[in-house]
Amino acid sequence: MGAVETLDLRRVFTTSGLRRGEKVIALDGVSLNVEAGEIHGLLGPNGAGKTTLIKILSTILLPSSGKATVLGHDVVEETREVRRVIGLVLGGDRGLYTRLTARQNLDYWAALYEVPRKRARSVVDRLIVETGLGDRADDRVETFSRGMRQRLHLARGLVGDPPILFLDEPTVGLDPVASLEFRTTILGLRQAGKTIFIATHDMVEAEAVCDRVSLIDRGEILATESPRTLGSWISSYEWVEIHRPDEETRRTLAAVPGIVSVTDQPGQWVRFQPDRDGASHQILRVALERGFASVRTGYPSLEEVYLRTMGDRGMEV
Repeated sequence: MGAVETLDLRRVFTTSGLRRGEKVIALDGVSLNVEAGEIHGLLGPNGAGKTTLIKILSTILLPSSGKATVLGHDVVEETREVRRVIGLVLGGDRGLYTRLTARQNLDYWAALYEVPRKRARSVVDRLIVETGLGDRADDRVETFSRGMRQRLHLARGLVGDPPILFLDEPTVGLDPVASLEFRTTILGLRQAGKTIFIATHDMVEAEAVCDRVSLIDRGEILATESPRTLGSWISSYEWVEIHRPDEETRRTLAAVPGIVSVTDQPGQWVRFQPDRDGASHQILRVALERGFASVRTGYPSLEEVYLRTMGDRGMEV
């Protein structure tokens, strides 16, 4: 049994206002398995159904039909048991009391999670250090930067020492340095044995930290694979780059069947991108026959995979 499982999960909303009564399908038969101890990414554009799924798994929202379990506990029938084994980290300022200090926020959440009073202080002190908030622990949250607030969100999600952590767009609005620090922290949590389910529309984030990634769009799961395997799922063919090819070689290789693009890369490299099996091998053979020693190959990134699959629908590079 996986740490998180869903089977044919559906959620249908009924609109209000000017379009009152219309049905909107947020999740459409989602079946998913997250293994214990892995970082599992849910990757999709805005409106794909990511937050809806996180809310159902964390017992905030009821499904319309289907089944979801967390560590074997049904999210509808065993709500209390599910809440005892999860931590939830949301993007933005939701869930923080900005007029309190970081320590006061964590003390409050420790009490809600029923952490014994004798142990709560050591737990809070440890989380403050682990999330890099030691110098500002007794400052009001309203004075914190976006990155500091997000680290406090993470500490809040961990205060009950949950085995499973749900993260909904955890690095939204963070600068590159803060995002990198946050990812490093997430990888450390995996080493500590946590299961982490992260919803994001940031391809770089998913590729950097996830063991497996599920692509979701319009409420449907399209595929679940490792970031590297997803690259081969869309195009199992390596691109080939040649250093400083002459114009004749460039034209010859561009005419190879299956080559869909020829692009200049930094450092006077030229990339030949195939879309069919065997094309990259033919490029390599011609390059070697012509005496080019500086040749390299590679696979498409997760960003390229998503854009080829769905097009540009609000994904962040």
